[in-house]
Amino acid sequence: MYGLEKDKKTPFEFDLEQELRKDPAQGKAKLQMIEERIQEIKNLLREGSASEEFDKLGVLLQGYTAAKKIINKITTKK
Repeated sequence: MYGLEKDKKTPFEFDLEQELRKDPAQGKAKLQMIEERIQEIKNLLREGSASEEFDKLGVLLQGYTAAKKIINKITTKK
C-alpha cells in the first residue's frame, strides 16, 4: 500500500520513531515539552474561557495526550 509493500523484511517506521531510536535524549526532551504544554492547557481550561476556545483547547489536550502515549511506547519499546 502506497509503496510500503516493496520491502516486507523490515517493518515500516515513521520518521519520529527513527529519530527517537537514534537519540533517546530527544524523546525525553519532547516528553518534557509535551507535559509542560498539557499543564498549560489544563490551567487555561480550569480558568474558563469562551466555548469556542474551550473546545479548541480540549482538542489540543487530546492531541498532546495521544502524542505523549506514542512517544512513551516508542521510547520504552526496544
